[in-house]
Amino acid sequence: MSDLPPDLPRLRTLETWLALSLERVRQQITEAEAQAAADAARREPLPPPAWLIEQGIGVGHRPVRVHVGTCWDASKRCRPASADQARQALVDGVEACPHCRPDTELGVLD
Repeated sequence: MSDLPPDLPRLRTLETWLALSLERVRQQITEAEAQAAADAARREPLPPPAWLIEQGIGVGHRPVRVHVGTCWDASKRCRPASADQARQALVDGVEACPHCRPDTELGVLD
């Protein structure tokens, strides 16, 4: 025994309703996938900067050390820097980290 109506007009009405419902469901799926992708992108950690300049403690917070971005010895007082900024800091006399050796990586040797 079928739970569908036996006549053509009601079957066509049911078909239209199901097509519209399916379209709404597909639209909702698209929106949910876009939201999930946006959430995943926000949770994905940013890559570390290529270079870091460690700031000193006290008045002026002068740069005290240059690090490679992935250096294990970099402190919380580091700020990201471009390769040119890191090179300039080394040329200006800021110490190169003895562990990650940014001076070697940047080609700035004494």
